[in-house]
Amino acid sequence: MKKFFGFALVLGLSLMGIGCGSNSSSPNSNSQPAAVFVTGEDAPLSSVVGFSLTLNSITLNEQGGSTAKVLSTPTTVDFARLLGLRSPLAFNSVTPGTYTSATFVVANPMISYVDMTQNPPALNTYTGALPQNPDTITVNFTTPMVVASNGLAGLKMEVDIRKSVSVDANGQILLNGSGQAIVNPVIYAKATKASDPDGEVTDLMGGLVSVNAGNNSFVLQGPYGRQLTIFVNSNTQFNSGWNINNLATPAFVEVQGRFQADGSLMASGVEVVATSQSFVSGRVLQVGTNGSGHLQVTMWIGETGADMVSRVDTIQTIDINAVTQYDICFMDNPFTNALFDSTSIEVGQRIFIGGSFVNSVFTPAMISLRRQGMYGTLDVGHVTITNGNAGNFLLNNNGLVGYSVGGPVTVNTYNLTFFFNLTGLSQLQSETTAIPLVTRGLLLKDPVSGTTQFYAGVVADPPQN
Repeated sequence: MKKFFGFALVLGLSLMGIGCGSNSSSPNSNSQPAAVFVTGEDAPLSSVVGFSLTLNSITLNEQGGSTAKVLSTPTTVDFARLLGLRSPLAFNSVTPGTYTSATFVVANPMISYVDMTQNPPALNTYTGALPQNPDTITVNFTTPMVVASNGLAGLKMEVDIRKSVSVDANGQILLNGSGQAIVNPVIYAKATKASDPDGEVTDLMGGLVSVNAGNNSFVLQGPYGRQLTIFVNSNTQFNSGWNINNLATPAFVEVQGRFQADGSLMASGVEVVATSQSFVSGRVLQVGTNGSGHLQVTMWIGETGADMVSRVDTIQTIDINAVTQYDICFMDNPFTNALFDSTSIEVGQRIFIGGSFVNSVFTPAMISLRRQGMYGTLDVGHVTITNGNAGNFLLNNNGLVGYSVGGPVTVNTYNLTFFFNLTGLSQLQSETTAIPLVTRGLLLKDPVSGTTQFYAGVVADPPQN
């Protein structure tokens, strides 16, 4: 059984295409002026499920003193919802040049955190207090961003929520005299390329707007009010039963891929998550039964369809007793049902529930397990190598996953796992200090031990000050 489970996960990780993708371009992607794309991700803090920050502007600073705006329209981003994944924030034309830093003007932080000591868990919110509002932060690049004529460059930004929100020795959020959370944003910024591992968009979900099968493209209503054109080619992996010819509205679609010079994305993976207009998506906080013995899940809602937007940033308990369809993102093969079903839902998982919403009543019809990131520190001395990068290590995580497991989390790796800024599992085995790590993949229950474990497509050494 253990060998079967491992084989199924290896197959699933390869189908997810984590850390790899096509470099092919759409027909007109090389005829555009110099441009820069911006992606965002996060480093989460325990129990913080929402960390909204308004990006008033992002400006690139050239070594000769010139500047270029890559974001000028105030955009509110909830970085905590990214869960270690990478989402597109902006795309803009710039003057070719060599840029050495980026200046971020931020405002109006809002924090939502979950109190797991209550039953059911309760959501609390704080307004954040910046050193000044708006606050200006300039980050120097370790390696300059060189934008050539007709070229494309990328800016990857990461908000370290763990270091941005002040907490006491017990991990409780510190408040000022006005009852506001003390926030001093810590932002990492790096020049990257669309072809680099950290230049890939790994988390883009939206509503399907239109399809042009003859042009191998479709338009997606993405986050932050932007519509994005997505191209596909022979290397693009669709989930089973779908292709560019049968895509049709309404549908919610998840994409991973890379920016092109015209602002479109070339997709390495396309998943039709649901064809219903109604859905909720977020983190599992509690699993149990109601008075009738029906299985129910309590979850923090981070995203919904347009008809259920009032449920965003709330905690909801949903009866899932009648659900029979269980999926795993970017993984659709004969083993899927053996890996994830009603007995496999665990606290800390990121799930998508699709269904119908009639007369203010949500009736779930399907549940999909989503990829997520997990931050923590290496548990030194607890690394096992089976063959090459196949094996596991223990990760100390003080978030929902660590809370669910009740201690260090077992992270399983494979020879398909991509190690970024790390040489591989052997480096972790030789470490003598508890280095910080971020993993990206799936959180699942091991069918043999019954314990919650993480199955990694990516293991990375995150940026540090």
